[in-house]
Amino acid sequence: MFRHHRLRICLCVLAIASTDLGASEAESAPEAPVVPAERPALPSRSESMATELARQLPSTEVIRLQASGEAFMALWRPANVAVPKGLVILLPGEGESADWPRGIGPLRRGLPDYGWHTLSVSLPDSPGLLPPATPEPEREPPAEEDGPSEAPAADSDPQATPNEAGYLPEETATAPDESTSEAVQSEPGPSTEPDEGPQLVERIDGRIDAALAHARTLQPGLIVLLGQGTGGYWAARYLQQLAPEDIRHLLLIQPRQPEGQEEPLAQLVPALKLATGDFFYQNATAARAEARARLNASRRIQHPAYHQVGLPALIDDRESEQQQLLRRVRGWLDKQP
Repeated sequence: MFRHHRLRICLCVLAIASTDLGASEAESAPEAPVVPAERPALPSRSESMATELARQLPSTEVIRLQASGEAFMALWRPANVAVPKGLVILLPGEGESADWPRGIGPLRRGLPDYGWHTLSVSLPDSPGLLPPATPEPEREPPAEEDGPSEAPAADSDPQATPNEAGYLPEETATAPDESTSEAVQSEPGPSTEPDEGPQLVERIDGRIDAALAHARTLQPGLIVLLGQGTGGYWAARYLQQLAPEDIRHLLLIQPRQPEGQEEPLAQLVPALKLATGDFFYQNATAARAEARARLNASRRIQHPAYHQVGLPALIDDRESEQQQLLRRVRGWLDKQP
């Protein structure tokens, strides 16, 4: 009986030792690396605005073009006359959509009534342009403890609420004399598009190429390139580099030089010696100085067809301001041979 008791004690000791050994081996075993889940890339600002426009506008106005191996959106409107005068390709500025409420949108919708087809092209974002903010998920209010908690302050302005695309409604856009990039380019942010350096220039040139190719299939007779803000710079640069023979008219609306581009507009635009309409708003000191530099450069080389128009910015009556721009642009177009 004593032997059986000793045997049981030995078996218990062995069981406890094996349990401790297994636990220590489990603790010393290396943990499996945690692989973070891949988050889908956020769409760029230009992609978000294009998607929102495609949702809002009639399908007959939205067309898809291909350039540099990627699809992009353009907005088409035919002339509302029996015999069209030609076609105007519109290039928006940095941070602007193909239907921007200042300049681009009113011109693309208004010019067809005066005999012009319009094709407004969405351009890719620059490297410093932030993608639209992703709205945070709603959080449940904290449980009340001793007394009622203070309600969070609500925004009383319904127009300041971002829409589904993550940007403010276009009615709240900055005025033409204000720099669009200052509102959307305050901090460098991640971008889903490979927009660095020469690659951005190649993609913009590719989109202008695709828009011109589409325009030529319609045989409009006269094709005019119109650029607003930085879009004016890209239009002028494209004409300087490639010099297409069927483009002899250039329109600029408050043109601006993009960051990273060394050649100033005062050297780039007059040297083209195309029929050029240069429109700028007189209330901005910097815009007046830059416009004066372009005008002086055109005079020094005796530009044959450079015409500059200074516009007063009607801040308190923006609808009249856009109608004024439409009238002046239409008047310039009608004077061209």
